[in-house]
Parts: sequence; structure tokens; C-alpha cells
Amino acid sequence: MIIVLNGVSSSGKSTLAKEITKLLPDFFTFSIDDYDLVIEKMEDRENQRLIPVETEYFYYKNVAMFSDRGVNLILDQILHDPLTLQNFYETLSSYPILLVGVHCTVEELKNREKSRGDRQIGQALSQLSFVHHQEIYDVEVNTYTHSMKECANAIVNRLESNLPLLGFKKSLKEFESSK
Repeated sequence: MIIVLNGVSSSGKSTLAKEITKLLPDFFTFSIDDYDLVIEKMEDRENQRLIPVETEYFYYKNVAMFSDRGVNLILDQILHDPLTLQNFYETLSSYPILLVGVHCTVEELKNREKSRGDRQIGQALSQLSFVHHQEIYDVEVNTYTHSMKECANAIVNRLESNLPLLGFKKSLKEFESSK
């Protein structure tokens, strides 16, 4: 099983992923930010010696490899552009996915960016223009109006319900029809 947490920077995905692992100890968090550190170590960015393939391509291939070996994952990521979406849908189209929209108020996003100090101020707001526009989620949470524990419980309850997981498949159809 793959739980995909999709939301803008500072929306609470990483903290939420940690909270979910408390409830689902057989799941492991796999963050695109952490994976990018692997790619960064391989590259020589100072001299523009870069791997000529987008990071997300390798990231989703690794997600598939973990899933193929029975490892349950929580993805902490941002579905942010057509190429990322294409890699996401093409690579993971045959995998069981719970697609989760992670939201937060604009004012709180600003506050979180300021307090974090490790993100460009305004990054989250700029991402709002292209995140959450095409995706159809199995469950959506708001990490400002609800505690992380409440959000994690909502995700776990949705995962454990008998309702089919259709968000990914519906989003894939929406993506294909928009091409």
C-alpha cells in the first residue's frame, strides 16, 4: 500500500507522515526532499554536472521497487508539474494508492515558512497556483483546522474502510483527458 500525501510546501506533510507511522508502524515515510539529497550527492551542482533525468522519475521507480517487495510507504511530495504527474501516473498506475490532499490556510503557510527558516518565503503560496487543481483525493485533511493526530486518524480510518480507493485512478483519467 502507498499513501500519497500531496500538498504545498509547509502544509504539514512531513509531520503528518510521522504521525501516521505512529498509527501504522508497518509503513515507512519516503520523502521526495530526502530522496533529492541522494541525487544531490551524486551530482556536482556547483559545476553544473547534473543527472539529465528529473529526480521524480527515479523517485517513483524506487517507490515501485519498495512496493514490489511488500514495503508499505507514505510518500511526502508535491505533484507540481506535468512531467512529475506523468512520471507519477505512468510508474505507479498498477499500485494500490490512497491519495491524500494535505491543506492549510494561506496565513498559516506564511507563518510556518517564517518559523521554519529553511524555505524561500512565498514558496508555498506560489505552489498553490498549481497544486490541488487536477487531483481527486480519497481523503483530504487540513493541518491547521485539525490536529496532526486528527488528520492521521482520518487517513488511517479511510485506509481501513471498505470504500474503494478511486482517487488515483480518477486523477489519472483527469490527467490523461487534459493532455
